[in-house]
This record gives sequence, structure tokens and C-alpha cells, in this order.
Amino acid sequence: MVKLVKKETNSEPDFLPHVLRIADIAQNFKAKNIHAFDVSEFTTMTDCIFMCSASSAPQLKAIFSGIKDGMKEVGLRPFHSEGQVGGSWWLLDYDNIFVHVFKDEAYDFYDLEDFWADAKEVNLELDEA
Repeated sequence: MVKLVKKETNSEPDFLPHVLRIADIAQNFKAKNIHAFDVSEFTTMTDCIFMCSASSAPQLKAIFSGIKDGMKEVGLRPFHSEGQVGGSWWLLDYDNIFVHVFKDEAYDFYDLEDFWADAKEVNLELDEA
């Protein structure tokens, strides 16, 4: 007979160490509107949606490149990345974490923070400074 075991829900999500690193990198590049949501109950595409914004195109590129390089240092490379020079929304797909880096105007327009409002927000342990 098969014994069913209830999945422990109090345990730390698998993506947490990586999303904390991503948030720290984004903060070091002066990103704004830094948020992450555990969306594992709402979609099978990913477990976590991370988002942040930049004031300018150069800052957008710096945040994007900083996250990509910083994750590469710990052996994590994106399955897919998307964005173009002059664009206002760049994406890194780490399978269980989707990283969205927006210019401020695009962040406000797409309002992903409100879209995922029913999901549990991840405590990113960021400095409030």
C-alpha cells in the first residue's frame, strides 16, 4: 500500500537563497521597487517572481548584467534571457525564479506587484536605507 506523506509547508522554499542573492545584487545597483512573490500555488511555470525597477536605461542594463554575472558566480545561468538596448523591460529566466527588471515607467504600467498580490510576498531581508 502506498503511504501518502503531506508536504511540509513550513520549510524554506528551494528558491530562497538564490532570490535573496538576486535582491542583494539589485539593491547594490540601487534598484527600486524590489519585490519577490512565491507564486508556486498559482502557476507551474515558476516558483518565484522577482521584480525591481531602474531610473534609466544604463541603470537597467547594469542591474540586469549585475544579476546575471552575480548568479553565474554561484553556478547559476539563466535558461533564457530577454531584453534589448533601449527596451524598458528585461527578463532572466532561472526556471524556478523569473527576474523582471523594468524602467520605472514600465514598472508602473505593467504593475506586476498588484497582479501577484494574492501570492505570498517573500521577505528579502533588505536594508531599509
